[in-house]
Amino acid sequence: MTTPEALYESHLPHLKLLARGKVRDIYEVDAAHLLIVTTDRMSAFDVIMPNPVPGKGLVLTRVSNFWFNKMQAVIPNHLVSSPALEDVIPDTALRAQVQGRAIIVKKLNPLPVEAIVRGYLIGSGWKDYQQTGQVCGITLPQGLQQAQQLPEAIYTPSTKAEVGTHDENITYDVTVELMGGTLAAKVRDVSIEIYTQAAEYARQRGIIIADTKFEFGLDEAGELYLIDEALTPDSSRFWPLDQYQVGISPPSFDKQYLRDYLETLDWGKVEPGPALPEEVTQQCAAKYKEAETRLTAG
Repeated sequence: MTTPEALYESHLPHLKLLARGKVRDIYEVDAAHLLIVTTDRMSAFDVIMPNPVPGKGLVLTRVSNFWFNKMQAVIPNHLVSSPALEDVIPDTALRAQVQGRAIIVKKLNPLPVEAIVRGYLIGSGWKDYQQTGQVCGITLPQGLQQAQQLPEAIYTPSTKAEVGTHDENITYDVTVELMGGTLAAKVRDVSIEIYTQAAEYARQRGIIIADTKFEFGLDEAGELYLIDEALTPDSSRFWPLDQYQVGISPPSFDKQYLRDYLETLDWGKVEPGPALPEEVTQQCAAKYKEAETRLTAG
C-alpha cells in the first residue's frame, strides 16, 4: 500500500481563506457554506509540529464522517450534500490536492465551549483527581485508580483557545453564564448521549473511548448542530480493549504516542515544535489508520 502524499497546507486561491487552525484550513464558499480541509498537520500540547503525518487528514475526515452519519438520530451535523466539491473547486488539479479531506458544511455560529466527556480517569483528569479528589470541580468517589472507568461519564467543558494558546477547563455553571441554562443543558446532555452510544459501539470493535471532545454550532433558527470533527483519534483517547489495565496509562490509537515521544525531549512545549523523526510520523499514521479500520470496517 502506498503512503499518501502529505498535505501540510492547502492552497485554494479562488476561495477566501478564513482561518488556518491547528489541523483545519477553513474557506468561505458563499454566504451559507464553508469548505473545511483537514490537513496532515499534527499538534500536541497546543503546538503545531513542523512536519506532517502523511494521510492523517484523510483518516480524520473518514472517521468524522462515519460518526456524523451514525449520530444523525441524536443530533444533526454541519455536512451538506449540495453544493458538491466539483462545483466549489472546478479546477481538477486544485480539487485533487484536497480530495478525500475536504468537506462542505453549513455556516453556523460556533458555541464558545468545547464539550468534553470523560468516561475514564486519565490525563489531566487523573492529575486533578490526585490533587483534589475532583475532576474539573466534580467530586468523584475516593480510591479510584489511574485509567479506571468512572461510575458514569462526566461532562467537563473547556474554553476554546486560539491557536498557540491553551484551552482552560471551566465549570458547568460558567457554560450557563456563556450560553444560558437551556442551551448549556442541551449541549451537556447531547454530548453525554453521543459519547455513551459511541463508547458502546467502539467497545464491540475492541476500542475503549476513554474521553472525547465535541464542538457545536447554532443556525439562525437556534437549532443545535454537531460541527468540526467527531470521535477521531485527534479529539478522543482510544485504547485497545485487549491491552486495557487499571492502574497504568494504556497504549493508545491516538496522539498520546506523540505526546509520550515529546515528553522525552528537552523542549518547553512552546512554538516552534520540534521536527519529528520519520519513524514517529509513520507510527502516528499507523495508529490512526488502525483506529479507523477497527471502527469503520464491515
